[in-house]
Amino acid sequence: MLDPVTLAVLKGRLEQIADEMDATLFRAAFNPTIAEAHDACHGLYDALTGATLVQGKSGLPIFVGVMAYAVRAVIDKFTGARAPVPGDVFIFNDPYLGGTHLSDMRLIRPCFRDGRLFCWLGSVGHWHDLGGAVPGNYNPAATEYFQEGVLIPPVRLFSAGVLNQDILDIILAASRLPDSAYGDLNAHLSALDLGSARVEALLDEYTAPVVAEALGELTARAAAQIRAQIAALPDGRWTEEDFLDNDGRTDAPLRIACTVTVAGDRLGLDFTGTAGACAGPVNISAATTIASVYVALKHLFPEVAANSGVLDPIDITIPPGSLLDAQRPAPVGGYTETILRIIDVLFCAFARIRPAQAYGNAYGTINALSIAGTRPDGRRWVMFSFFGGGHGGNPEGDGLSHGNPPIATAIIPPVEIMEAAYPIRFTQWALREGSGGAGAHRGGMGAVYEIELLDEHAEAFVFAERARFAPRGVLGGGNGAANRVSYQQDDGQGGQVWHTPPLASKVVGVQLRRGQRIRLESPGGGGWGDPAERDPQATEHDRRMGYLG
Repeated sequence: MLDPVTLAVLKGRLEQIADEMDATLFRAAFNPTIAEAHDACHGLYDALTGATLVQGKSGLPIFVGVMAYAVRAVIDKFTGARAPVPGDVFIFNDPYLGGTHLSDMRLIRPCFRDGRLFCWLGSVGHWHDLGGAVPGNYNPAATEYFQEGVLIPPVRLFSAGVLNQDILDIILAASRLPDSAYGDLNAHLSALDLGSARVEALLDEYTAPVVAEALGELTARAAAQIRAQIAALPDGRWTEEDFLDNDGRTDAPLRIACTVTVAGDRLGLDFTGTAGACAGPVNISAATTIASVYVALKHLFPEVAANSGVLDPIDITIPPGSLLDAQRPAPVGGYTETILRIIDVLFCAFARIRPAQAYGNAYGTINALSIAGTRPDGRRWVMFSFFGGGHGGNPEGDGLSHGNPPIATAIIPPVEIMEAAYPIRFTQWALREGSGGAGAHRGGMGAVYEIELLDEHAEAFVFAERARFAPRGVLGGGNGAANRVSYQQDDGQGGQVWHTPPLASKVVGVQLRRGQRIRLESPGGGGWGDPAERDPQATEHDRRMGYLG
């Protein structure tokens, strides 16, 4: 059995491998969504099962969870005479096998030791454009994945170290921005090269049996830690629900329900009662549903180690045919909105189970915005970005203002980068006054983003949520402000008039002329506790800072 010091050293060394892979991709990627926003992740995965062994601290947690299913898909497909060999690299973006949506490209590389497969390395990132009906791939009007982008099944990009140029040509031909895609691909490959070299060096120093023992022990400890956390909760059953605004096609709310059962050291999460699969792109695969549970549990039990052991004592029931069990060709492009609602539902359930550690809901949408056009020389440009909002109040204080969603450690791309890369100008980027939910500890504030087009013409697309169902407060706290999307159009008399989308949070193909603007006013977080119990000095501070609307 490993001594505690060696185990701690190996834990740090393994995490450092994933962290260095993150840093390599961020520094080398071409598109700002990866290079600036860090919409990517890396991890080490079990040789036989694909289970998560180690994840990087800078990448998106939701990607780590679904990548276990992506690795499993490669294991299942490439067996026997097609089994992996040293130098292989597999690539695909199939959301029904590896989770999330078509924009997220996955590269998987086997690591061998003494002729035997030791583990897998995974690299995933959000590519700028992979075809489909909408530049940037966030198509809120999609009814099948064909309208969201080009699906690449698991294929060998490299066979024993030799590039399959035909595969690369197909992938690049699918993109409106092939140079960006080529740059991102090589950044992924560099990250995998570095990870492979680091794993080999670690095995040289400690041997494969010792490192394998450490990985097994770390997984077992994570399972034991979360079992102890669950055992400390009261036994019982609690049911919570929340709603998505609509599916982007029909203006009707979609229910997401979960019954949480605590029985000893096991936790049951039953999503029966959730709406059925819908026509629009807020469906998610079962793999994505399980990954969102993984992320929620890591928020609720932050001291538990991050690996597959977290899910060992969790029983998850996903009703077949629901929007949490997407089957091809159901569209899944807006998966981010649905997994954020799952996390909100779980947060509200746990606010009842253990009120002392309750959190108000965060803003609950990434406000995905695409603006696309053509430069004077004929080159296409696609600005894609996501935006921040308020986090929920909590027992220790007010919620974070203008933060990132709970599914990510990603960074909101800097205004300077976007203005330098695209013919747009931000005319407003500010906190949204009064948007945080009232409470003993108020919710954090959302933000106002107003963007002016500097080119002659462009199209804009918004895929968002929380315009009709505001982020909820807990323990008597108030709700945060709802999301608001608006855009300018000619009034026919030489002026401009502001419009809001008929579907509130989703709109396709807004035609913008030079000087016209689009505005996002993101939600604030839900409050925590009775507003009457708020410290008067905190209220006075909010008034002086202009936080109160």
